[in-house]
Amino acid sequence: MSVQQIVRTAIEIADNEGLDAVSMRRIATQLGLATMSLYRFVSGKDALIELMVDAVHGEHDDAVPAGDDWRARLEFAARREWELYSRHPWVLRVVATPQPPVGPNVLADVERLMRAMDGLGLDAVTMHWVAIAIGAQVQGAALLLVNELETKRRTGRTTQQWRSDKSPAIREILDSGQFPMLTRLFEEQEDVADINAWFEFSLGRLLDGLAVFVNARTSDAGPPQPGR
Repeated sequence: MSVQQIVRTAIEIADNEGLDAVSMRRIATQLGLATMSLYRFVSGKDALIELMVDAVHGEHDDAVPAGDDWRARLEFAARREWELYSRHPWVLRVVATPQPPVGPNVLADVERLMRAMDGLGLDAVTMHWVAIAIGAQVQGAALLLVNELETKRRTGRTTQQWRSDKSPAIREILDSGQFPMLTRLFEEQEDVADINAWFEFSLGRLLDGLAVFVNARTSDAGPPQPGR
C-alpha cells in the first residue's frame, strides 16, 4: 500500500462516479482494506483531494508545444488545461476558486503560463495576470464541458439529444418574428457549434487581444507598469 495507490484509486472513482462518490470508506472497500488503515497514509478527504488534483496536473508532463513563440506556448498551456478537464471533469469544481489546492504540479502549470511570456519585457505581476486570464478563459468554457459530461454520466442523455428535443419549441418561438438574430442563426446553422469549437474560437480571440497588448508593451520604451 502507498499514498500513490490510494490517490490513483480515488481518481478512478471520481472519474467514473463524480467527486461526491469519493470517501475514505469507499476507497478502503475498493482496495480491500480497513477504512482506518488509510489514515496512516492520508490525514483525511480534504488532504486526499489536494493530492488527487496535484497528481492529475502532473499527467503528460513530457509534452511540449509545437512552436516556440509566446502565443504557441500559451495555446499549448491552455489546451493542456482544457484536456485535463475533459479527462477529469471533477477537477474544475476543486480548482475554480480563489483558494485552490497548491502542490508542485499545480504550481508548475502556473509557472508554465508565466514562462510563456518571459523575455517580452513584462513584469512578473503582469505575466501572472496573463496566466490568470488564460486560466479563467479555459475554466469558463470548461464549465459547459464539465456540465455536459456530468449530465451524460448521470442521465445517459447527450446535449445533442436535448437539443433535438427542444428544436420544435425553439422553432415555434422564433416563428413569432421577435428574435431576428436568433432566427438568422437557426437558419444558417440549426445546431450551435460544439463546445470544443467554441473553446478554440474564444481562446483564439483572447490571444488576439493579448497580441495587441504585447505589441504595445514591447514597443513602449518606458518602464513596465503592472497591468497597463
